[in-house]
Amino acid sequence: MYLKIETGGPASNRISGQVRSLNRIVSRVSALLLFTVSLNVFVGSAAAQQPARDFSKESARASRDWVRDGVIYEIYPRVFSAEGNFNGVTAQLDRLRELGVTIIWLMPIHPIGQEKKKGTIGSPYAVRDYYAINPDYGTKEDLKRLISEAHRRGMKVIIDIVANHTSWDSVMMKWPEFYEHDATGKITYPHNWFDVAKLNYANPKLREYMTEMLKYWIREFDTDGFRCDVAEDVPTDFWNNARAELDKIKPDIFMLAEGHKPDLEIKAFELDYSWPLHNALTDALQGRGRASDLRAAWEEEMKRWPRGALHMRFSDNHDERRAIARFGEPAALAASAFMFTLDGVPLLYNGMEVGDTTESGAPALFEKLPVFWPVAERRPEFPRFYKQITALRKSSDALRRGSLEWLRNSDENRVVSYIRRSNDEEVLVAINFSNHLFNGSIEVANGASFSDITPDVGEPLPPDAPAPERAARARINSLPTLVIDSWGYRIFRRRLK
Repeated sequence: MYLKIETGGPASNRISGQVRSLNRIVSRVSALLLFTVSLNVFVGSAAAQQPARDFSKESARASRDWVRDGVIYEIYPRVFSAEGNFNGVTAQLDRLRELGVTIIWLMPIHPIGQEKKKGTIGSPYAVRDYYAINPDYGTKEDLKRLISEAHRRGMKVIIDIVANHTSWDSVMMKWPEFYEHDATGKITYPHNWFDVAKLNYANPKLREYMTEMLKYWIREFDTDGFRCDVAEDVPTDFWNNARAELDKIKPDIFMLAEGHKPDLEIKAFELDYSWPLHNALTDALQGRGRASDLRAAWEEEMKRWPRGALHMRFSDNHDERRAIARFGEPAALAASAFMFTLDGVPLLYNGMEVGDTTESGAPALFEKLPVFWPVAERRPEFPRFYKQITALRKSSDALRRGSLEWLRNSDENRVVSYIRRSNDEEVLVAINFSNHLFNGSIEVANGASFSDITPDVGEPLPPDAPAPERAARARINSLPTLVIDSWGYRIFRRRLK
């Protein structure tokens, strides 16, 4: 932009000189602006050319033995017992210990928001007060007793923390700056979850509030850690800083991230959700995918995640339709056989161990639909399977901590086969994810040295059972050839020392 005046006389000469000075200033400003724009373009281009951070070159946060060796049991207190409270959980601790559970995860225990609530009761993930306990579940003393009784039995207890959002009638609404706002200045909600309000982690005061809240539950109740709802929607640096503060109070804690993001496991979390593998499992069992897709999902995870990263392995939880409903009875057990023999830490959701079909995902999440425990009489193979598979995992160093190697088989579209290996044993697993009999082979050397240790879920034989009946139940090892029923699984062990 330049100025031009054409006139005569001394006055015009003065004006012309001023105009020339002004033009020089404008030229310099324009040049400076052009330089600034060019610099921004250069910096932006350089940033775009920066290689993405390769988390596979980094090490994951180290996990304590009790985490790596654990079996997690998710409890929805509202539905777990007839009482629907903490005391109803405490009353079943002995049964859970006998089942093989080592880590109890309590879904959110806080008061539920009523403004814009979903369903009759509302979602436990619409928290009204992070420092309070849902009165339907009991008192602080009831929770402390549950935790202390679990500890007395050698079990750990973690609680669900919903750090991404609160209810609309949260006690924190007195600080509107704690929340994100839309273009009109109104507090907004995450995703399409209209019953909750999104928190703003750009606010340092919110970060301080949430960190102090986490410290409170460890300091006052001796909890053993947290399952963190939609952890990947909360900035990773918040979790990293919070974990450092929590470790100062109680170093021996465990944090589980609901999310699948590699940087979460560098500093803050020991476990995350293995969603891609879970999705591949569902597709395979429902006929939309191949068994080989499970291996592909596992290998992609290994390629991108930090070295030594652990994942929670699951086929059922409160966000999904029940596995037994999605897959059918025998396929639900095949799915669990897979999750309990993979690397990582397996999850049981309350009721799985008896074959319960009661829904607890949305919209059932917002109602009270108790687990129907007597269904175990109808499906006795379920409690037998879960008790045996947890015992098998507990007895096997290879299953809890060993390496994993995929093995070729003669029908990889339908069957997965792999070997878990430790210093003193190998455990070979083959699972048929189809409704057709598998009569084929697995590429394994010296198959005759493996012993069949597959859980026997049939009715126990009486002590005086005749020899032909006992022979019919005997499992003859014929590796590398193998016959597996539809939705069946076989597990073998070979001692190396």
